[in-house]
Amino acid sequence: MNKQDFINELRSRLSGLPQEDIEERVGFYCEMIDDRVEDGLSEEEAVAQIGGADEAASQIIAEIPLSKLVKEKVKSKRKLKAWEIVLIAAGSPVWFSLLVAFAAVFIALYISLWAVIASLWSVMGAFAVSAVACIAGAAVLAVQGAGNMAFCSIGAALVLAGLAIFLFFGCLGATKGTAKLTKKIALGIKSLFIRKDDKNE
Repeated sequence: MNKQDFINELRSRLSGLPQEDIEERVGFYCEMIDDRVEDGLSEEEAVAQIGGADEAASQIIAEIPLSKLVKEKVKSKRKLKAWEIVLIAAGSPVWFSLLVAFAAVFIALYISLWAVIASLWSVMGAFAVSAVACIAGAAVLAVQGAGNMAFCSIGAALVLAGLAIFLFFGCLGATKGTAKLTKKIALGIKSLFIRKDDKNE
């Protein structure tokens, strides 16, 4: 893919964004390709190093605030007529309620998802603290001459420490996975506000 093909495809993928953002991002990638060409690469090699237009568009969309995308999408391309304004105002109890309900459900799901992750970390912390407490208890029992109880306490500490370590890696994986999932969901929501054009501009 040469520079012009890449730029055309990138413009097509970004066609729902504000025009000034498209021009700024396209200019950035043009300059990046030109710099690589000046360093001795062909246009095709320079574009290959950057990656595909899909990847570039996804990165650009991820950086743009959702509020800006929504504002661009709902911005009227023409002046509204009086009857359209009245209709929007009359229907506001319905569409506004639905919008608030949708936002509340989305926020509740998001909070619930991260609450599960926080709970897992809390359990891991409880296991770790309990392991330390069992070791401290074993020391006290050993001083008091309760050797059997001290060995039991050390055994419990080892089990709890093992569970804490095991759960630590599970929590770490779950946290990374949830972060990626929420990022993909946010990108998916943003993509709804981007008009997909099959025609290159």
